Amino acid sequence: MKTKNYKINYNKKHLENIDRAIEKAKALYDNCICCGHLCKLNRNQNKIGRCKIFEDNNHIKVASHTLHFGEEPMLVGKNGSGTIFFSNCNLNCVFCQNYQISSAGIGEIIDIETLALYFLELEKKCANNINLVSASHVIYPILKALKIALNKGLNLPIVYNTNGYDTEELLECLDGIVDIYLPDLKYLFDEKAFKYSRAENYFKVAIKAIEIMKSQVGDLILDDSGIAKSGIIIRHLILPNNQSDSYDILIELKERGFLASTISLMSQYNPEFKAKNFDEINRKLYFKEYNDLINYALDLGFENILSQEMESSETYLPDFTREFPFQF
Repeated sequence: MKTKNYKINYNKKHLENIDRAIEKAKALYDNCICCGHLCKLNRNQNKIGRCKIFEDNNHIKVASHTLHFGEEPMLVGKNGSGTIFFSNCNLNCVFCQNYQISSAGIGEIIDIETLALYFLELEKKCANNINLVSASHVIYPILKALKIALNKGLNLPIVYNTNGYDTEELLECLDGIVDIYLPDLKYLFDEKAFKYSRAENYFKVAIKAIEIMKSQVGDLILDDSGIAKSGIIIRHLILPNNQSDSYDILIELKERGFLASTISLMSQYNPEFKAKNFDEINRKLYFKEYNDLINYALDLGFENILSQEMESSETYLPDFTREFPFQF
């Protein structure tokens, strides 16, 4: 991680790129290939794909908009990350801790003007960034809302918080818009990805996406206060019994040149949702499982590893039926 003492005019940068981004997103929706499912449905005519989005592209379903203090420290700082959780998802992870919104679809349908207002409200609350959680499947209305907010002065870095199942075409829309990429890299082997998330070719799609993300924003840059201004943080959620292929993923990342990148190795797994139906993941992590992997990453030469306390499996469990889903 690098530290620099400088200011970025995010408003100017984003305004210069937003019209191009919106145009690309609209074209992308004509034959939707936003994610690795490649549904190829015309979502501009309200066709429903794997993500189950039925609202028109001037509306969007939001489960929560709040200052969030459970993200990586350089996103949160003292003020919090201005986080918007979007309802539904393009994956079907059996262990999803956000299943209330990803599967059950909890949330409120709002227009893009209201979403723009949420962005601006979070800025007024001194959020360090605007953090878009699970935005892949609703990127077009998000970009339209972002333009409204930018024209009203929004000047914060944009965080793209994703499961990693993003296509090259979608990422082309985000070039010059997203400042900080926060992708998951969930699995290496296809049989695990399909078994637990119903995603075909997950690693091939996700690793290509992550390489594109890094080419756009580079490795993480912090300001003098330790707050992220740009770059990539790669997340990996560790599953029990190495069901997330963790050791192999670290080897792949090393071989692909990510030793200097920031890697967030997450211990917060909790057997939520349908995980109880799979004996091999129907428990929390053991301390030794997690500690061994951290040491392995360090032995491989990774320079910027973020780790969690084992208590995070309880701390980070949300309840989206509450006004404030996370209790920190």
